[in-house]
Amino acid sequence: MPSQPGFSDNPFRSRADLTRAAIALIKPLHPYKSSSGARIKIATSTGAGFSETAAQLEGYSRPLWVVAPLLHFKNSTSDPAFRSLISDEHLGLEDWVRGLKEGTDPKSPEYWGDVGSSDQRMVEMETIAFALLVSPTEFSFMSDSAARVNLINWLKQINDHATPQNNWLFFRVFVNLALVLTLGVPLAEVKNYIDEALNVLDSFYISDGWSSDGPWGDVRKQADYYAGSFAMQFAQLLFVKHASSLPAYASRIEKYKEQAKAFAVEYWRYFDVDGAAIPFGRSQTYRFAMGAFWAAASYADIELPPPLDRGTVKGLLLRHLRWWTRHPHIFNPDGTQNIGYAYPNMYMAEDYNSPQSPYWSLKSFLPLLLREDQAFWTAQERPHPLAQQSSSLNSLSRVKLLWPPRQILINNEEHHFMLSSGQSTTRRFKAREAKYGKFAYSSAFGFSVPCGTFLEQIAPDSTLAVSFDDGEEDWKVRYEPYDVESGNLTVVGGEDVLFLRSKWRPWKKEGVVIQTTLIASTPCWPGWHLRVHRVSVPKGTDPLRLVDGGFAISAQTTRDESIFEQRVHTELNNADSENLEEGWYNDGKGSLVISSAGASGIVDLTENFVNNKGNKKSVIIRADPNTYVKS
Repeated sequence: MPSQPGFSDNPFRSRADLTRAAIALIKPLHPYKSSSGARIKIATSTGAGFSETAAQLEGYSRPLWVVAPLLHFKNSTSDPAFRSLISDEHLGLEDWVRGLKEGTDPKSPEYWGDVGSSDQRMVEMETIAFALLVSPTEFSFMSDSAARVNLINWLKQINDHATPQNNWLFFRVFVNLALVLTLGVPLAEVKNYIDEALNVLDSFYISDGWSSDGPWGDVRKQADYYAGSFAMQFAQLLFVKHASSLPAYASRIEKYKEQAKAFAVEYWRYFDVDGAAIPFGRSQTYRFAMGAFWAAASYADIELPPPLDRGTVKGLLLRHLRWWTRHPHIFNPDGTQNIGYAYPNMYMAEDYNSPQSPYWSLKSFLPLLLREDQAFWTAQERPHPLAQQSSSLNSLSRVKLLWPPRQILINNEEHHFMLSSGQSTTRRFKAREAKYGKFAYSSAFGFSVPCGTFLEQIAPDSTLAVSFDDGEEDWKVRYEPYDVESGNLTVVGGEDVLFLRSKWRPWKKEGVVIQTTLIASTPCWPGWHLRVHRVSVPKGTDPLRLVDGGFAISAQTTRDESIFEQRVHTELNNADSENLEEGWYNDGKGSLVISSAGASGIVDLTENFVNNKGNKKSVIIRADPNTYVKS
């Protein structure tokens, strides 16, 4: 795929750079707007689990994360440099204003339709409410009473229908804030809807600033990027910013500020020193929305605790955006974003991903609303906390247990990854076992999602796959861990290392129980981690086949060849040599791949611990194409 000028070549240093990137991302949408601007349908034929009308509303609404700030400043600044940036006739910012009028008019052929229970239209109301709050002059139709009434009536429908008990409740909160603060609806008329939603949302709180996307329990144990950047913390910070004029919410605003500070203290660990985030959980197609928490904290003007001064927060966000500039395959040939992570990939998509869904990534562009003389832009960008040469940071550990998400974050120079135990959901999200149930997730390697039932299609990186029938039909991979615990182990040399331990059942009726202890990196082996499995099998059970997978890695070399075009090397004795060439290595006890993506290896240490006479061998699985989320 071609790179996208304005984004792929963007240094992301200044507000002007962010503006150019925003324009580069939304300008390719112009040819796909409907005649009245209320709908956008990108020229791909993929579908989503909701109506085409709602999908095209999604195409209209999600760019508002940058359209509303650009419109606001276009009409409020005399800066000729800024005005020249957004004067392109093919950008068509005013189309979104006309589109809002047409989309909420029941008599218009582009009407978005009435709202029902758990309707995708509710999701898209969040960004429309945001536009009303940040750019009220442009979007509130002060001089057109009929359009204003239509807009109010359409938005109010979110109060009349059932909403999923998760982050969607924040959409109701923001719609009602926009009704009150921009459209003149009395607070008393809608306050109960705001309060009821906030009370439920607050019940999702776990601890240490973390919330689950819904109640943490048997149905879901999820604390992924929705907990911070996609939804929960992000939305709380928008509430802090926009509800500050309402005295009734003063105490809740202070609570949300404190939760944001507690969350931020460790959230930076999900980002490597080069800006790469660890892919984990669902909705990876929102891409650089992973950094939206830093954008929202800056927009809400929250002073975060050390080591997160203004310059450090600025660096965390801008480096993350720069990392994405090195991935041109996120764009279609026409410059629109595609569904996928580092390249177009429908295997890892969700059933709620339409071609227009990826534009939630624009949540990370909130600093467009900050003037150049405000703290975010005036602060000098600082490196990642672990890259700063400061005595106050010397005590920062590179290995840290975060209990709310049940993860150990490892920020070693050799490898940035996390160990994970305890997350799962009974909701039938695609590839949920891969997105939540693996042992480890890495910013360097990403992870794989399944495309079929055979081992090479399951692509079981960083997880345990179990079969009764020698892998012909019935593979089960680790999922729904329980009895999760954490602690410290003392290793040779007297060093303490962190561990996570959990159990899981491959089959609910077979009585097989597997306990896995994940042991974090040790000072002697900083790029590695250890997995210890105890398999309990009832008497009379058929023999099991178990496959413990290492990190997935690209098979392409720096010469654009495949490692599988070479012979396999059968010696690993010199695997620590700096002179090892790209290729694949397998000596029967361990495997190693060295490619353009780095080096990934796994070693079986079973015989070092137990007298196990089972048949053991190491293999390199040639997973099916497009199962790997990174290119």
